[in-house]
Amino acid sequence: MIDVRQQLTRDLLSCDYDALSDRKKSVIDLIADQKPSGVSPEMKDDRTFWVKAADDVARVGGSWGFIMGFGLVLVAWVALNVLLTNKAFDPYPFIFLNLMLSMLAAVQAPIIMMSQNRQSAVDRSAAEHDYVVNLRAELEIMLLHDKLDAIRERDIMAATDALKAQLDILCADVAAMRAHGR
Repeated sequence: MIDVRQQLTRDLLSCDYDALSDRKKSVIDLIADQKPSGVSPEMKDDRTFWVKAADDVARVGGSWGFIMGFGLVLVAWVALNVLLTNKAFDPYPFIFLNLMLSMLAAVQAPIIMMSQNRQSAVDRSAAEHDYVVNLRAELEIMLLHDKLDAIRERDIMAATDALKAQLDILCADVAAMRAHGR
């Protein structure tokens, strides 16, 4: 008896099951077992507290609201220190402000990069999942086409057999009519 996976692989992909990549084998296995493709990676949220924090920092730090709010803080800082002149806590050239901005950039940049790296891994995983789902759908459609072709061929053969039987009856009737001299 031939294995279902081997038969599916030959019918759909015209090759051996063993020659397939692991991803394609998983698709054939899903079809053979008639199981769903699984949960999309975006649906799972198994992030740690620190990963969620990095994502939040990236989300906030990369928003227009943060840019405008931070711009207002900078303008207020400079204006306050210019207006206070002799009593300014950070007089011109605003060295403390430069230090704070440098520290913010030094901390925020790696956090945003960590978040982007994690997001790109999630995107890759989602793309792989989409590939498996699309490949499975394509193979399932090919399988349905094969089934429809088999049904159509069976129906055509049945219709042909019925027509042949009617033709035989008609030929017998014509032969009988000729034999009686009509």
